[in-house]
Amino acid sequence: MSETQILVVEDEPSLAEVVSLYLKRAGFEVQVASSGGQAMSILEKRIPDFVILDVMLPEVDGLSITRWLRDHSDVPIIVVTARREEVDRIAGLEMGADDYVVKPFSPQELVSRVRAVLRRVGRDQLGAESGKALTFDSIQIDPRTRVVMVNESQVELTAKEFDMLHLLARHPKQVFTRDQLLERVWGGAEYIDPGTVTVHVRRLREKMESDPSKPKHLITVWGVGYKFEP
Repeated sequence: MSETQILVVEDEPSLAEVVSLYLKRAGFEVQVASSGGQAMSILEKRIPDFVILDVMLPEVDGLSITRWLRDHSDVPIIVVTARREEVDRIAGLEMGADDYVVKPFSPQELVSRVRAVLRRVGRDQLGAESGKALTFDSIQIDPRTRVVMVNESQVELTAKEFDMLHLLARHPKQVFTRDQLLERVWGGAEYIDPGTVTVHVRRLREKMESDPSKPKHLITVWGVGYKFEP
């Protein structure tokens, strides 16, 4: 197990202690923040490799922190909520969380979910590689700043458009099905229409391709899915 650094943001001391213990036993490095304000102080100095984030927090709520993180990084996030309403889970996933758990939960299940998210986004070996800028012909993609340049001009992308492009570009020529893209980019949310992927690909082509009707980079593999052609 690589020494993945995890920030646990949880205002219930006993739960934070148990979660931290299980994560450390699993081989992770753990830092704990007991409030949203403390978490933001930590994150503004350095973003860790993984964040486990309670939704209901004093000072700054978990959804606001999730939004801030997605504006600054692609760090994997699991949100924790005591609420069982679907709307709360949807909110976390729509803001960019990779998974969620509902209290009460098994600490071992949480560890398993962390490992699953790391596998899913291909980040078992986290480090500089995942943050390297990608350059293909006239396209530059910088995951640190979330800036995309095409022919030396910056292209304005939404958070999900960037996430999809970065995923495809990190695996050039690899074909992803729509279900795989929903899993990776939207957290496998079953309530999201698979047509959402088609819409996002079309928007990316309109913003990045010189002729969106004849794309050179964002290619449809008929009957299968999509790939990035460098």
